[in-house]
Order: sequence, then C-alpha cells, then structure tokens
Amino acid sequence: MLTALAIRDVVLIERLDLSFRAGLTVLTGETGAGKSILLDSLGLALGARADAGLVRAGTEQASVTACFGVRPDHPVLDLLREQGLAIEDDIVLRRILSKDGRSRAFINDQPIGVALLRRAGMLLVEVQGQHEQMGLADPASHAGFLDQFGVPEALREAVTAAWRGWQDATARLAAARTAIAAAVRDEEWLRHAVDELARLAPLDGEEEQLAAERQRLQQGERRAEAIAAALAELTPRDRRNSGPAGALRAASRALQRLVPSSQPEATNPAAEAMTALERAEEALAEAETLLTRLAHEADADPRLLEQAEERLFALRAAARKHAVPVTELPALLDRLCTRLAAIDSSSAEIAALEDAARQGQARYAEAAAALSAARLAAAVRLDSAVARELPPLRLDKARFHADVAPLEEAHWGAAGADLVRFLIATNPGQEPGPLVRIASGGEMSRLMLALKVVLAAGSVVPTLVFDEVDSGIGGATAAAVGERLGRVAEGLQVLVVTHSPQVAARGLTHLRVAKATIDGRAATHVEHLTPADRREEIARMLAGETITRAARAAADELLGAVPLP
Repeated sequence: MLTALAIRDVVLIERLDLSFRAGLTVLTGETGAGKSILLDSLGLALGARADAGLVRAGTEQASVTACFGVRPDHPVLDLLREQGLAIEDDIVLRRILSKDGRSRAFINDQPIGVALLRRAGMLLVEVQGQHEQMGLADPASHAGFLDQFGVPEALREAVTAAWRGWQDATARLAAARTAIAAAVRDEEWLRHAVDELARLAPLDGEEEQLAAERQRLQQGERRAEAIAAALAELTPRDRRNSGPAGALRAASRALQRLVPSSQPEATNPAAEAMTALERAEEALAEAETLLTRLAHEADADPRLLEQAEERLFALRAAARKHAVPVTELPALLDRLCTRLAAIDSSSAEIAALEDAARQGQARYAEAAAALSAARLAAAVRLDSAVARELPPLRLDKARFHADVAPLEEAHWGAAGADLVRFLIATNPGQEPGPLVRIASGGEMSRLMLALKVVLAAGSVVPTLVFDEVDSGIGGATAAAVGERLGRVAEGLQVLVVTHSPQVAARGLTHLRVAKATIDGRAATHVEHLTPADRREEIARMLAGETITRAARAAADELLGAVPLP
C-alpha cells in the first residue's frame, strides 16, 4: 500500500510530505484548493505522462516520491527481479520533471525508463475518476477481473502450460519444414558435395599430419640429392674425367717411374709422397663406401612426396570451395550427410511433428474448454453479485453483464480462448454495450465501486484511488457510496477525493486540502484532521461557509455512524 508521498515544487505545492495508513483515507477541501494537484502528483510518480506545466513557477524542476509497502509475494517484486533491480523492504517510485518537459524516473533510487515506472505503478495503484479509469475502462483487463472473481487458478495455469506446449510443438514443426524445404531446394548440389567429400574422406588432424610428412619427405629428398652429388664428384660418369681416384692413381704411377727398381725404398726421396698418396686413395675409397651406404639408406622415393602433396592440396582445395578450414571438413561432411538423411526421412519426421502439434492443440483445446466453462459460471455469479450492488448506488435501472464469447482460433492465447467483455445498459430496453460508450463518468466510477466491492478479495493492486466517485449524488446514494467504500477498504487501501459529507464521515483518516496566500503567492497545503477538526470540516461540507449548530449536529450524527480514528 501507499505509505508516504513527498511532493516538491508541483504547481501550488512547494514542499509537502504526507503519510498514509491502511483503510479508507478521504481528502476534502473547497473547489480549487488543489486536490487535483495531489492526484496529478501521484500520477507523475506512477508513470503518467509528464507536463511541464506541473513545475512550480520560478523553479527548475519538480519531483514526486511515492513509497509503498508490499507483501513478499507481490507481482511488482517479480517485475523488479526480471529487470535486475535491487529489492528492498519498501518500493520507492520517484519522478523528476524539468521545466523543459524532460523527466527522469527511478525505482529504489535506480534509474529506469518511464515505461517500466508505469508498469510498476499499475501493479501498485489503480485510479478511477471522472475523466480517467485505469482499470475498468480497458477491455483487456476484463478477463483478469472475472478470473479473480471466480475462476480457479489451477485452470488458468493449465491453459498457460498447454498453450506453451502447443506453441513449442508448432515451432518445432515449422522449423523442420523450413529446414527440409531448404534442403530439398539444394538437394542436387548437396548430393554432389556429399559424394565429392565422401570420396575425399577427410580425417581429423589429417592436414597437420600431411604437412609434417611433406616436410620430412622434402628434407629426405634434399639429403639424397646432396649425397648423389657428392658421389658424382667422386665417381664421375664421364670417362674422360677419371675423378679424384684416377688422379691419385696417376700421380702414384708417375712417382713410381722416377725410382729404379734396384734402389732401396728407404733411400727413395719420393717415398713419403707415395705413402701420402696411398693413404689418400684409401680415405677416398672409404668416403665413397660411406656415401654409397648413405645413398642406400636414404632411399628417397619422389612418388611418396608427390602423393602427400596431392592429398594435401586436394584437402585445401575442398576447404576453399566450401569456405571452411581444412580441420572442419569432416564435420562439414557429417552436417551435409545429416541434411541428406533429413530429406530421405523427412516424411516420417514431419508426420511425427505434425502429430505432436495436433496433440498439443488438443490438450490446449481441452484445457481452454474447461476454463471457458468456469468463466461462464463465474460470469453468471458476477452478474448477480454486481446487480445487488447497483440499486443503492443510483444505478437501479442499469443492467451489468459479463459477456464470455469464444474467440477465433487465430486469437487464442495463453490466457484462453475467450473474449471477456463487461457490458452495461443504463436504461430499460437498451442493449448492453461497452462501458466506455454507455456509462457516463459518474456512472463509471460508481460501477467501478460496485465491482470493487465484489472483486476486492482477489485484487493484486493494494491501493485504489477514487476521484469524486460521489459526483452528482447525495443523500442515501452518497451514504451507500460511503458504506461500500468502507467495505472495499476492509481489504484494500482506498483513497477517495470527495465533496460528500456522507463519504467523508466514513474515512479512518481525513486529509483536508486548502489553499492560502503566503507572501503574495498562492500555495496548497494539506493537514491531517483531528476528530474535532473533522467535525468542523464535515459541518462545513453540509452547511457551506456559515457553519450552523444544526450542521454540527448533523456532522456528529454522521461521525457517530463510524468509529473515529
């Protein structure tokens, strides 16, 4: 409920702090005192459209802060959690309006958008007035009113769950049809791509392995070429070039010719040279042997390198063709095969999904039918309950009807398959029609009061505001209005702006709104009335400017009908 309202620099209000309590609070005051300013200020905090004209003249901005206490299970807390806002003991709505018409909104001192402020405000306060009805005038709210009155919550939850199941099944069916249609359009290309990739048969990690193998084979080939070149130098194929071995042998033979055979070897001057040539021949032969062995061990096969390169280039060409990395080719083949399999098995898959969608629709239709039956029964009870409340409110000729009609399938939803409308006929012989077209402002407010008397127990909105619900009535009718406001206030917090002493006398809290001139400037102020002040205020409402003894006596009689605060 609304616990406090702080207003700064709004029209005629410079600074005003009000506290509220549960039950019925009445606001009275002479015409023009500023009661509408209070409602406009509250509306600003609840997310109503901002008007720069609300900013008090000579100031830069206006601000309104409304504080609410709510139950732990109130829907506004779910809204705040959904938006990621901090949850505190109280809900504090604040709106700041600049003189240029721009505004800022806050919940618990956290900046938010005005749309979110309005959503929160609608869960906390409902306003019914001569020119604005935030609840009853909106046909979209009528099903909720009826459900709160007499429809088991389990039925509504069953319909919501069945709707979601049906919609999920329908979505899966639509997605499958779309995927299969796309696959069928590409079937020829798909089969060619699968055949091509299947013949290529890419393996996980194959590119890295082939690249390493290619590098190894290339290195082996270069090593074999170097060994072959070295051997070619040692053993040239050109007969005219005997190579280093032939040169060594020729040198050795030339030196031997210089030495007579009868000369001792020890006295031969070329002996050391000949020995060196002999060692060189042996080393050369050993080098040739080693190189020949290395050549046999290398055994480089150019066909292996060619095969590795062909495979690697084929994989990379396929990857470029399909615009994927080589590493994703196996996964791509799996996906394409899956799409082909979907085409081949599409008939069975579609049939299964169609069956699931039909079953989902059947479950929804069954749940919606049970909800419709409950709503029709609740509508009859609501009609009777409201009819009992209308005569005392000077609506005895009016006929209220909660109409429950089936919707076309295209308009079914999570809330059911019914169109619920509250209709009224205010004159005999008149066909019931929409409330906003048939009922006047005063009739609408009193009709709203009658409905709230009937529906108060199921309301999730803890605070109701009635703006001059007693307009144009008096006497017994005004007393009936006051009595019903008191009944509604037993379960909800009710604030009512009234000119009726019968209504004012019902209040547990009485606020008087007055206007005074301070330093040559008009200002609105509000005071909580004591029991004695209440007597004077109600006597003024009865008698006018001159309060008579009879008016005070009448005020005492009215106040005696209810306990004083």
